[in-house]
Amino acid sequence: MDKGGGAAEVALVTDGDTGVGREIVRSLAAAGLTVYLGTDDVERGRAAAAAMRGDVRVVALDVTDDAEVAAAARRIEDESGRLDVLVNNAGVVVEWGVPTDEISAALLLASYEVNVVGVVEVTSACVPLLRRSRAGRVVNLSSLLGSMTFLADADNPIAQRGLQAYTSSKAAVNAITLVYADALRADGILVDAVSPGRLATGPTAAAQFTRSRTTLAEAAQGPVERALLADAGVGGGDPAPGTGEDPAPASR
Repeated sequence: MDKGGGAAEVALVTDGDTGVGREIVRSLAAAGLTVYLGTDDVERGRAAAAAMRGDVRVVALDVTDDAEVAAAARRIEDESGRLDVLVNNAGVVVEWGVPTDEISAALLLASYEVNVVGVVEVTSACVPLLRRSRAGRVVNLSSLLGSMTFLADADNPIAQRGLQAYTSSKAAVNAITLVYADALRADGILVDAVSPGRLATGPTAAAQFTRSRTTLAEAAQGPVERALLADAGVGGGDPAPGTGEDPAPASR
């Protein structure tokens, strides 16, 4: 996909080798974008990329490693000169089975380091590249569990108020999305947040909640649409849902 200049658009997807992230990479590459597949396991990333069609480039990117974040941004600059789409997909759920009153500072920090600080570090590193795009977009993978309105509904069994670290980290992501949307609006960069849906993958496989009928392809649809549409708008307070029902944590 290009915007009339002949060159393919360039995207970066964090944690792009498994789950929803892998499907986002596959979909963007199929749409004609050059996609940098960010991964904290390069061999796993190469295996994922080998199964895809299109221009998929594996880049070492642990979102908690400042040096790797900086190196990934430099590589994109050296090879592509700009970035059109950033999908902050990396996320963790660290507290399944832990009662709320037993959530430790260590669990909170482990969640926030990836879900919040990782988003800020990667976005900040990529902003100079996004400013070189004619239509830069940032898509943050969030959850309706980060919505205060959603959590405040006492009759909603999906609210799962016990996930203190995860829900509060996603509320922070929603706030960060709004802050970035305001700060980058003058640069023509759109910033949005989207919730993928309830999926039984990775660390969520043992979670005790009712799954929706959402597949990985369906869960990726919302993020992909926002990544591809330059006029998708800005959001963040309550993340826009994907095609799944009552979105909740997904392994990304």
